[in-house]
Amino acid sequence: MTDPTAQKGDSLDGRVALVTGAAKRLGRAIGLRLAEDGADVVIHYRSSEREAQDAVREIERRGRRAVAIAADLGSVAEIKHLFDEAAKHFGRLDILVNNAANFLPASMVSTTDEIWDAVLDTNLRAPFFCAQAAAPLLKRTQGVIINFADTGGLLGWTGYIPHSVSKAGVVMLTKVLAKALAPEVRVNAIAPGTITMEGDPPEWEGDFIKRAPLRRSGKPADIADTVLFLVHSKFITGQVLVVDGGRTL
Repeated sequence: MTDPTAQKGDSLDGRVALVTGAAKRLGRAIGLRLAEDGADVVIHYRSSEREAQDAVREIERRGRRAVAIAADLGSVAEIKHLFDEAAKHFGRLDILVNNAANFLPASMVSTTDEIWDAVLDTNLRAPFFCAQAAAPLLKRTQGVIINFADTGGLLGWTGYIPHSVSKAGVVMLTKVLAKALAPEVRVNAIAPGTITMEGDPPEWEGDFIKRAPLRRSGKPADIADTVLFLVHSKFITGQVLVVDGGRTL
């Protein structure tokens, strides 16, 4: 019988990744990079069907298999359906990247209960229930979960209070999941600094450059490289890797 966790060198050939929020921006870049490394990829999206199907075609052009599956991560039933469909399509799951998130400004004065719930539901509740749904599949393959915190969850941003709280929650979620799912499944998180892409307002990068010792913002490749590092790092679990150009210093 073939070992389901076996892989050729550092390639992800034969392995399957699911990336939430993968139709656009950083999630798309992560999905494409995993495909370049050999993985077949489930592109999760909520409403961006055109962009999700375009990501699927990009992955197929790289010689890998891909499927786009829609789900509202605010619904536990839809989360379960997402993973059921992924399992039906590929028969296994090795990597879960909990990338989907929102970024809603909300200060001490402007935070409403609707904003609070929208942020915590998407940024913290959904990653837990995705992990819960994925766990049986990942245990079979000795897989890995990669969550996304960010520097707001470490530093605390007064203009984004619910966001900062949600991302601080992701840090603790990563630790408890790592304990709960060990030894079969490793769970780690990435806390990016400002990541800029083509078309982003230049003031985003300008402000970050002033604060970061490396004097530049991050690029999607910086984060995709980190995802691959954590996928391959078999003796790391329960950790949060800060990728911020030194901003938190």
